[in-house]
Amino acid sequence: MTKKIKTGIIGSAGYTGGEMIRLLLNHPQVDILFAHSRSHAGQPVHAVHKDLLGDTDLSFTDQLQDDVDVLFLCVGHGEARTFLEQHAIPESVRIIDLSQDFRLDANNTMGDRGFVYGLPEYNRDAIKDAHNIANPGCFATAIQLALLPLADQELLSQEVHVTGITGATGAGQKLQASSHFSWRASNVQAYKSLSHQHTGEVTETLQHMQSGAGPVLFMPWRGDFPRGIYISAYTRCDLSLEDAYRLYEAYYDTHPFTRVSRQPTDLKQVVNTNKCLLHLEYAAGRLIIHSAIDNLLKGASGQAVQNMNLMFGFAEDAGLKLKSIVF
Repeated sequence: MTKKIKTGIIGSAGYTGGEMIRLLLNHPQVDILFAHSRSHAGQPVHAVHKDLLGDTDLSFTDQLQDDVDVLFLCVGHGEARTFLEQHAIPESVRIIDLSQDFRLDANNTMGDRGFVYGLPEYNRDAIKDAHNIANPGCFATAIQLALLPLADQELLSQEVHVTGITGATGAGQKLQASSHFSWRASNVQAYKSLSHQHTGEVTETLQHMQSGAGPVLFMPWRGDFPRGIYISAYTRCDLSLEDAYRLYEAYYDTHPFTRVSRQPTDLKQVVNTNKCLLHLEYAAGRLIIHSAIDNLLKGASGQAVQNMNLMFGFAEDAGLKLKSIVF
């Protein structure tokens, strides 16, 4: 039997930390050595993630162990860099960071650690050889997967307009006015209009693929559902719809989680999966790409496990064959 790798999770009491625990508990080649949380140290994991009662005897700890193979940083933006500054993590430990702290070229190093951008459909070979990964943002994942095939063929010379809606878990577990049930239920709101923080990493990836790629103008919305992201992007494009479908199907042919559908898609198809589903339309001289993901899985913890699989030479879909419900 292959020796299991040892993992630790920092920020394990939050939404992405909880998803990480659920995924790794069921991964055939992983043992969770510790789940770190200062605020819940000493409590059983199921005291916070109540669905895990009976699944694990693991308790939260505020102590670090440095004999892990990989450390997942499931902390807030700005906190990952601070954590690494405050703790001497051995160079032998691989790090997968789910915050935005190391995603951009201008800030993807810290000391001797260099972080590789962890979008497998764009950077799979580099991820395989990486020691540290900057996991992409959730909206950034959905948008980039909608646009990568066009950038790959240098077809993004015009502005790209994107509208996207995200579930309440995208705001994190910390309570705020816009995450109260009474506010969120039966409600939709635009926020961070044309200024969302994920636009930078999207732009950088597209510019790496196609110098001079047109700007991405992104309008995000808050939705009245718990989880998932659905975006619609459109841009002028001379491809016929059939040629566009062939381009997208060829680009994603070897990628196990991104699928192109010739039928209209909906959010429930991807919730509780590590999939991205893409659907194309053509209207008014513009190619329209719809992209749907689960923000906590393909947009966060699931993609982090996918990156871990690539780094350690496991099957890319190990521990990620998920789908238990539709309704």
